[in-house]
Amino acid sequence: MPSSMQKSFKSDLLHFYRTSILPDGKENTIYLLKDIPKRYYFVLEEGRTSAPLTVIVTPCDVPIEWSIRVHKATANNAGKAAQDRLDVQDPLKFQKTTWMVSTLFSYRGNSVETYTGTSYYSAVYMFEFLSIERDTHITVYLTTGKNPEGLYPELPTDPRIDVIGIGHTTVTLAWKHSPTALQDIENIQYCLLVNEKHNYKSLCAAETAMRSFGKKAPQALVLSTFPGGPLLNPQQAMLWSSGELSITSKASSGEEKQICVGTTNEYTVPNLTPSTQYYFDVFVVNFLTNASAAYTGTFARTLEEPEPKVIDLKDGKVIQLTLDGRKHAYYNLQYRARQKQIQFAFQSCRGQARVEISRGGKVLMSESFAGLRHFMLKGREGDTYLVHVGSTDPSNASVKMQVSSLFHKPLFPALPESLKIKSFSKLRTCDSITIAWLGTQQMSKYCVYKKQIEEDQVWMETRNADRCSGPEARQRGDKVLCKYFHELNPQRAVTTETIRGLKAGTVYLLDVYLIGSSGIPIRYYSRVVKTRKKC
Repeated sequence: MPSSMQKSFKSDLLHFYRTSILPDGKENTIYLLKDIPKRYYFVLEEGRTSAPLTVIVTPCDVPIEWSIRVHKATANNAGKAAQDRLDVQDPLKFQKTTWMVSTLFSYRGNSVETYTGTSYYSAVYMFEFLSIERDTHITVYLTTGKNPEGLYPELPTDPRIDVIGIGHTTVTLAWKHSPTALQDIENIQYCLLVNEKHNYKSLCAAETAMRSFGKKAPQALVLSTFPGGPLLNPQQAMLWSSGELSITSKASSGEEKQICVGTTNEYTVPNLTPSTQYYFDVFVVNFLTNASAAYTGTFARTLEEPEPKVIDLKDGKVIQLTLDGRKHAYYNLQYRARQKQIQFAFQSCRGQARVEISRGGKVLMSESFAGLRHFMLKGREGDTYLVHVGSTDPSNASVKMQVSSLFHKPLFPALPESLKIKSFSKLRTCDSITIAWLGTQQMSKYCVYKKQIEEDQVWMETRNADRCSGPEARQRGDKVLCKYFHELNPQRAVTTETIRGLKAGTVYLLDVYLIGSSGIPIRYYSRVVKTRKKC
């Protein structure tokens, strides 16, 4: 323990310089204001004449300037200083003492820098830190006679990251194991940072960048994917099914993604954008101390997306396309017109689709939709139409389409003004439900189906319904009836049906299919109704 005289010295030094003493063996976070230097001091504990001195400074944002200066009493005052044990209870007396000041180390930049030397009891060590770009913060670790690798994980002799594979949406990386990670596999992990801007020289700098994008990174990145270790709040991170942990911060200029991959030293980064340059950093993190060390970052450019295959459309043929919204998959199709006037018909089976039709480099129409769409276009015989079909949903979508010059054989039947099914609450009993829907002026076949479901299944049943599937996809027991109906007066084109033999207090999914002369079914929007519990 320091003596009362040692405590008094530190207290007076703090008062004299309006600063603080830098503690031994502890990592400190220091906040710097632009153009305002901060000074910290260190004096060896009483009873030790000399000791190794190691100082590690980590900039967390912008480049900084920092230096180490040593204050030693001159020859005339050396004996007195030793005799008084640097007693500066009187600041004026301390100020009048003649000191010899020399600079041991100085640096400017944003790299993690380490100073190693020898400290003496009769000397005062001053550390000065300055940020000239903007307000920032740094971490400083000072130790005497202790191995700093005890706090910070050790890097291998060759700390480079190797790019061993590049794809359109993936990059595979490999790096040599940290000796610390091999010795302590339960508490040490590798964390990989991916971004489109630049490499980071420390995990502290990476955390600062992620916070600046508006999404605060978990404090000190206390992450873990091993049993018994500290875990993030589920709202702060997403645990991947493969056991990895990912944090993503989005910004207008791109995104930063951090993935902690355990103790593996090879990883394939997924879900990247083709023909894009990415920067990769690997940090080895001690989850007990939150200390980390940074490998030498690297970068790579993903391969260009191959030219999409162009599919030829045949006149009158119905095709169905599956669209992967997560991979931004799309189809390019072309059609050579046989007539001056042609008709395009689209039906979205799942999700929302986007369609663009062009001719001769000019876009004729572009629209996103869910449901049915018909487009009638006029041109010249032999014109080539290009059709671009994609999904606007992040999940999978599906669309059915036809292009034809035979207007007397349309793909889809004439449709009513609305495809909604109405149920009547007053006509609902314990064992029956009455529904109504709009028909058309053309004679068409309508088939009614029911399905008993649980209340917690309503969202999934209605959300994932395939609107392009017909009665053939339903269970035989779901069928209620099929009937033909038409009404020349559109104002009266309404038909009703009472479904009987139901269970009391039970939820049913009700569907109506409209089937025209082409045989293509049109599914009305499903209706969920619950029978009365008591009658």
